Amino acid sequence: MAKTHILGFPRIGAQRELKKSLENYWNHKINQEELLECGRQIRQSNWKIQHDSGLDFVTVGDFSYYDHVLDTSALLGVIPSKYKHDTTTAINLNTIFSMARGKSPDQEDVTALAMTKWFNTNYHYMVPEFEQNQQFKLSSSKLFDEIQEAKSLGYNVKPVIIGPLTYLWLGRSDNFDKLSLLPQLIETYNEILAKLFQLDITHVQIDEPILTLELSQKWQEAFGLAYKQLKTNGIKLILTTYFGDLGDNLKLIKSLPVAGLHIDICSNSKQLVTVANEWSCNKILSVGIINGRNIWKNDLNKSFEILKQLKTKFDENLWVASSTSLLHSPVDLTNEKSLNPEIKRWLSFAIQKIEEISILGRGVNYGINLIKDELEQNAQDIESKSTSTLIHDSKVQNRISTIDAATDKRKNSFEQRIKSQDEKLNLPLFPTTTIGSFPQTSAIRKIRQEFKHGLLTKDAYIKSIQKEIKSTISHQEKLGIDVLVHGEAERNDMVEYFGELLNGFAFTSNGWVQSYGSRCVKPPIIYGDVKRPKAMTVKWTLYAQSLTNKQVKGMLTGPITILSWSFVRDDQAIKDTALQIALALRDEVCDLENAGINIIQIDEPAFREALPLKKNDWQEYLDWAVYAFRIASSGVSDSTQIHTHMCYSSFNDVIQAIADLDADVITIETSRGNLELLKAFETFNYPNQIGPGVYDIHSPRIPSTEEIINQVNKMLAYIPKEKLWINPDCGLKTRGWPEVEQALHNMQLATNQLREQHGI
Repeated sequence: MAKTHILGFPRIGAQRELKKSLENYWNHKINQEELLECGRQIRQSNWKIQHDSGLDFVTVGDFSYYDHVLDTSALLGVIPSKYKHDTTTAINLNTIFSMARGKSPDQEDVTALAMTKWFNTNYHYMVPEFEQNQQFKLSSSKLFDEIQEAKSLGYNVKPVIIGPLTYLWLGRSDNFDKLSLLPQLIETYNEILAKLFQLDITHVQIDEPILTLELSQKWQEAFGLAYKQLKTNGIKLILTTYFGDLGDNLKLIKSLPVAGLHIDICSNSKQLVTVANEWSCNKILSVGIINGRNIWKNDLNKSFEILKQLKTKFDENLWVASSTSLLHSPVDLTNEKSLNPEIKRWLSFAIQKIEEISILGRGVNYGINLIKDELEQNAQDIESKSTSTLIHDSKVQNRISTIDAATDKRKNSFEQRIKSQDEKLNLPLFPTTTIGSFPQTSAIRKIRQEFKHGLLTKDAYIKSIQKEIKSTISHQEKLGIDVLVHGEAERNDMVEYFGELLNGFAFTSNGWVQSYGSRCVKPPIIYGDVKRPKAMTVKWTLYAQSLTNKQVKGMLTGPITILSWSFVRDDQAIKDTALQIALALRDEVCDLENAGINIIQIDEPAFREALPLKKNDWQEYLDWAVYAFRIASSGVSDSTQIHTHMCYSSFNDVIQAIADLDADVITIETSRGNLELLKAFETFNYPNQIGPGVYDIHSPRIPSTEEIINQVNKMLAYIPKEKLWINPDCGLKTRGWPEVEQALHNMQLATNQLREQHGI
């Protein structure tokens, strides 16, 4: 019989139970046992869903109270000394929270680990920090405890662990080769496997997603050496890859002593033929045929035909699976009561994806007649989407056809523009600003909810939001910030807000996906052609500008980020959808300028995140991504200053493309990585202005004035003072007002001292 399984399940809970419990714990509203109980309930619910749907395995080890990479660091004892962990004891939950947040309920403040994007997704992982004499030691029983928990409930358990090579790849090492740590790391992995053997585990999902990257010969050789030294004790290792195709790494994988291979055919379906032909029928082939990263219903009839052919070769060694962990999908479509029914029938969330896997598994094992009704219904749903009148807008298509060669270019170069901007804006040396959002308090959320549910009139809503804007402007003026923002009180999310005002988007009520820790996002669904019916931000921004003589930035989310942080339609090229969004934003940018707003920020935190994993595919993406941004931003005069913002990513390899965006000012997150990102500017003369984040907003700790001054002085080694802006790492919506005010006060005080040092 073919087997069925998933690579992982969302851990936040169907109603974001984990988010709420985490934040209550951090705020001392519940104790640790109450938090742990919430985790137990979510885990056991997830296992029950998998078991009751008929999957052959329940996946264990995918649950985390913060991040699965951080959990692996805890498992392996990779705990930097600044967290003061007693290495003779098991790591506790509060140490994990200190590593993740820089703060926990019972430990003193300390800087958090660096955080960056998980491959090309919007999930953030905590970057392991390796020391040259790093010692690996089993320091957490969490994985083994959860296996025993699941087995005690009668489930057939398949643990998931991050593979040793991927774990090393994800980490940071200063001035030494990470691969030098591999021999001792393998010894610790062998201890893990020995414990799993003692727990009667038969199969282990060992995730090595770096096998979808272009690996150097040194890393390829390391795979061969490492896996030959793993002592499986008869446990069958399922080498698991996702987010891309194996390419030339297939030859390497075939030589490894593993019992099976998982491939993601949703990211690249072309690899299936090659892998199916070359992979031994005596080994397991797990086919990731249900998309774990998007929410469109699978074409079950098409998938069934593919699997039926594979079954003839692989027989009981064929496994049917999700392409990736379902971590990247919302939990349950049945919770959506207000979605357009026509659109809803096209969708599939995590629970529904499990059902799709189960249907395909039954069909492959017992024949098409057993799933005939499900296939017929699915065919009707797929047909409904392809013929729907909701999807296409002829006006959008016609506008795209009229774009000319000048549409994506500013009138003059930055050197000429900055003169006009300096004259109009008259900003001091080291101008200070924030990235856009200010604290989203419970009062603000209540205002939006009451208006959404008809409990507040439109006039009352406008007055309430204006009151919040006025307060935010007043706070910034008192702090002495140079370029202000309106605070975004009216916005639920930086992508969802714009999607609600654009045609072609649909929205969920409970379609939450984890971004990091307790931070969840609710991605919009782009189902059709995108168009802006009317101005989206002008009135709010103009109101804020009317309250002050200082410059107020117009705040927009860029086309690549709206694209990347949405569930995107799959019936046209993604670059075409990006261009539609860019044209809609271009109209908004021009309307802001015409209304008298002189600084406009178009955020692109997902620009680097969306980069394809293989370098051969980079240039095509960068060409259309840069083009989309420039379409959105280039309709303004020289004196209007365009800003953009980018989040945690490595910019070194795409720095030319970032310069090609031609934004007048770019702000980037740098503080968690000890300014590592600024090394990109050592050899590249970035032409425009830049604001590296001077403190980490993802941590509740407040930076001192001296700390910020030290950060800026380090920045000045890379960036000329005339080009340097001073700002936090990112938006402030997740922070509370007391810490925001103190942190910004220290930032402004540091800036004033720096100006004095430089004779201003």
